[in-house]
Amino acid sequence: MTGLFYFTMLIALLAALQVVRGLNAVHALLHLIVTLLALSLLFFLLGAPFAAALQVIVYAGAIMVLMVFVIMMLNQGDAAVEQERAWLDVASWRVPGLLCGLLLLELGYLLLAPADGGRVRAVDAAAVGRTLFGPYLLLVELASMLLLAALVGAWHLVRPLKNRREGTSDD
Repeated sequence: MTGLFYFTMLIALLAALQVVRGLNAVHALLHLIVTLLALSLLFFLLGAPFAAALQVIVYAGAIMVLMVFVIMMLNQGDAAVEQERAWLDVASWRVPGLLCGLLLLELGYLLLAPADGGRVRAVDAAAVGRTLFGPYLLLVELASMLLLAALVGAWHLVRPLKNRREGTSDD
Protein backbone atom coordinates (compact mmCIF):
# COMPACT_ATOMS: atom_id res chain seq x y z
CA MET A 1 0.00 0.00 0.00
CA THR A 2 2.92 2.34 0.57
CA GLY A 3 3.91 2.05 -3.08
CA LEU A 4 0.39 2.94 -4.19
CA PHE A 5 0.40 5.93 -1.85
CA TYR A 6 3.63 7.29 -3.34
CA PHE A 7 2.44 6.57 -6.88
CA THR A 8 -0.80 8.50 -6.25
CA MET A 9 1.15 11.29 -4.60
CA LEU A 10 3.37 11.51 -7.70
CA ILE A 11 0.31 11.78 -9.96
CA ALA A 12 -1.12 14.51 -7.72
CA LEU A 13 2.15 16.44 -7.76
CA LEU A 14 2.57 16.16 -11.54
CA ALA A 15 -1.00 17.30 -12.16
CA ALA A 16 -0.65 20.17 -9.67
CA LEU A 17 2.56 21.25 -11.41
CA GLN A 18 0.67 21.31 -14.70
CA VAL A 19 -2.01 23.49 -13.06
CA VAL A 20 0.58 26.06 -12.05
CA ARG A 21 2.56 25.87 -15.29
CA GLY A 22 -0.45 25.92 -17.60
CA LEU A 23 -1.13 28.98 -19.71
CA ASN A 24 -4.62 27.86 -20.71
CA ALA A 25 -7.37 28.10 -18.08
CA VAL A 26 -9.30 25.11 -19.43
CA HIS A 27 -6.21 22.87 -19.44
CA ALA A 28 -5.33 24.01 -15.93
CA LEU A 29 -8.87 23.16 -14.86
CA LEU A 30 -8.55 19.64 -16.31
CA HIS A 31 -5.30 19.11 -14.44
CA LEU A 32 -6.85 20.48 -11.26
CA ILE A 33 -9.60 17.87 -11.53
CA VAL A 34 -6.92 15.17 -11.82
CA THR A 35 -5.18 16.62 -8.75
CA LEU A 36 -8.39 16.58 -6.72
CA LEU A 37 -9.16 13.00 -7.76
CA ALA A 38 -5.66 11.94 -6.75
CA LEU A 39 -6.10 13.64 -3.38
CA SER A 40 -9.36 11.76 -2.96
CA LEU A 41 -7.56 8.49 -3.59
CA LEU A 42 -4.90 9.50 -1.07
CA PHE A 43 -7.62 10.03 1.53
CA PHE A 44 -9.00 6.60 0.69
CA LEU A 45 -5.55 5.04 1.06
CA LEU A 46 -5.15 6.69 4.46
CA GLY A 47 -8.35 5.03 5.67
CA ALA A 48 -10.70 7.99 5.35
CA PRO A 49 -13.31 6.99 2.74
CA PHE A 50 -15.72 9.67 3.94
CA ALA A 51 -13.15 12.40 3.27
CA ALA A 52 -12.43 10.79 -0.10
CA ALA A 53 -16.12 10.85 -1.03
CA LEU A 54 -16.46 14.47 0.05
CA GLN A 55 -13.34 15.37 -1.95
CA VAL A 56 -14.92 13.96 -5.11
CA ILE A 57 -18.42 15.32 -4.49
CA VAL A 58 -17.57 18.79 -3.19
CA TYR A 59 -14.28 19.69 -4.84
CA ALA A 60 -13.97 17.62 -8.01
CA GLY A 61 -17.71 18.01 -8.60
CA ALA A 62 -19.25 21.20 -7.29
CA ILE A 63 -16.24 23.51 -7.21
CA MET A 64 -15.13 22.46 -10.70
CA VAL A 65 -18.64 23.14 -12.05
CA LEU A 66 -18.45 26.59 -10.48
CA MET A 67 -15.04 27.21 -12.06
CA VAL A 68 -16.27 26.10 -15.49
CA PHE A 69 -19.23 28.45 -15.07
CA VAL A 70 -16.91 31.35 -14.23
CA ILE A 71 -14.69 30.59 -17.23
CA MET A 72 -17.80 30.55 -19.42
CA MET A 73 -19.05 33.78 -17.84
CA LEU A 74 -15.72 35.50 -18.49
CA ASN A 75 -15.90 34.57 -22.14
CA GLN A 76 -14.26 37.21 -24.25
CA GLY A 77 -16.41 36.87 -27.40
CA ASP A 78 -16.20 35.00 -30.69
CA ALA A 79 -12.41 35.07 -30.79
CA ALA A 80 -12.29 33.34 -27.40
CA VAL A 81 -14.78 30.71 -28.57
CA GLU A 82 -12.58 29.88 -31.57
CA GLN A 83 -9.50 29.81 -29.36
CA GLU A 84 -11.19 27.46 -26.88
CA ARG A 85 -12.34 25.22 -29.72
CA ALA A 86 -8.74 24.98 -30.89
CA TRP A 87 -7.55 24.27 -27.34
CA LEU A 88 -10.02 21.43 -26.77
CA ASP A 89 -8.59 19.04 -29.32
CA VAL A 90 -7.81 15.41 -28.57
CA ALA A 91 -4.19 16.17 -27.71
CA SER A 92 -5.18 18.40 -24.78
CA TRP A 93 -7.04 15.51 -23.13
CA ARG A 94 -4.23 12.92 -23.40
CA VAL A 95 -2.25 13.69 -20.24
CA PRO A 96 -5.25 14.32 -17.92
CA GLY A 97 -6.96 11.25 -19.39
CA LEU A 98 -3.89 9.09 -18.84
CA LEU A 99 -3.49 10.27 -15.24
CA CYS A 100 -7.20 9.71 -14.52
CA GLY A 101 -6.95 6.24 -16.08
CA LEU A 102 -4.04 5.38 -13.79
CA LEU A 103 -6.02 6.59 -10.78
CA LEU A 104 -9.03 4.55 -11.90
CA LEU A 105 -6.89 1.42 -12.23
CA GLU A 106 -5.48 2.03 -8.76
CA LEU A 107 -8.95 2.51 -7.30
CA GLY A 108 -10.11 -0.70 -8.95
CA TYR A 109 -7.16 -2.54 -7.46
CA LEU A 110 -7.94 -1.12 -4.02
CA LEU A 111 -11.60 -2.04 -4.19
CA LEU A 112 -10.90 -5.59 -5.41
CA ALA A 113 -7.95 -6.25 -3.08
CA PRO A 114 -8.65 -8.10 0.17
CA ALA A 115 -9.45 -5.84 3.12
CA ASP A 116 -6.52 -5.11 5.43
CA GLY A 117 -7.81 -5.41 8.97
CA GLY A 118 -11.08 -3.52 8.52
CA ARG A 119 -9.55 -0.03 8.58
CA VAL A 120 -11.80 1.13 5.76
CA ARG A 121 -15.56 0.92 6.03
CA ALA A 122 -18.28 2.01 3.66
CA VAL A 123 -20.27 5.14 4.41
CA ASP A 124 -23.86 5.26 3.22
CA ALA A 125 -25.72 8.36 2.07
CA ALA A 126 -27.71 8.65 5.30
CA ALA A 127 -24.51 8.89 7.36
CA VAL A 128 -23.16 11.60 5.07
CA GLY A 129 -26.43 13.54 5.36
CA ARG A 130 -26.52 13.21 9.16
CA THR A 131 -22.94 14.45 9.39
CA LEU A 132 -23.33 17.35 6.95
CA PHE A 133 -26.67 18.51 8.32
CA GLY A 134 -25.89 17.70 11.94
CA PRO A 135 -22.77 19.06 13.59
CA TYR A 136 -21.45 20.63 10.36
CA LEU A 137 -24.64 22.39 9.24
CA LEU A 138 -23.28 25.87 9.95
CA LEU A 139 -20.06 25.16 8.03
CA VAL A 140 -21.97 23.80 5.02
CA GLU A 141 -24.20 26.87 4.95
CA LEU A 142 -21.24 29.22 5.33
CA ALA A 143 -19.46 27.49 2.46
CA SER A 144 -22.53 27.87 0.25
CA MET A 145 -22.78 31.58 1.12
CA LEU A 146 -19.08 32.04 0.35
CA LEU A 147 -19.54 30.41 -3.07
CA LEU A 148 -22.57 32.59 -3.77
CA ALA A 149 -20.64 35.74 -2.78
CA ALA A 150 -17.76 34.71 -5.05
CA LEU A 151 -20.15 34.18 -7.96
CA VAL A 152 -21.88 37.54 -7.44
CA GLY A 153 -18.49 39.24 -7.10
CA ALA A 154 -17.25 37.67 -10.34
CA TRP A 155 -20.41 38.82 -12.12
CA HIS A 156 -19.94 42.40 -10.91
CA LEU A 157 -16.30 42.38 -11.96
CA VAL A 158 -17.16 41.17 -15.46
CA ARG A 159 -20.26 43.30 -16.09
CA PRO A 160 -18.38 46.52 -16.99
CA LEU A 161 -16.20 44.61 -19.44
CA LYS A 162 -19.22 43.04 -21.13
CA ASN A 163 -20.98 46.41 -21.33
CA ARG A 164 -17.90 48.09 -22.81
CA ARG A 165 -17.58 45.34 -25.42
CA GLU A 166 -21.29 45.54 -26.34
CA GLY A 167 -21.30 49.34 -26.29
CA THR A 168 -24.12 49.62 -23.77
CA SER A 169 -24.40 51.19 -20.36
CA ASP A 170 -25.92 49.28 -17.43
CA ASP A 171 -26.46 51.85 -14.68
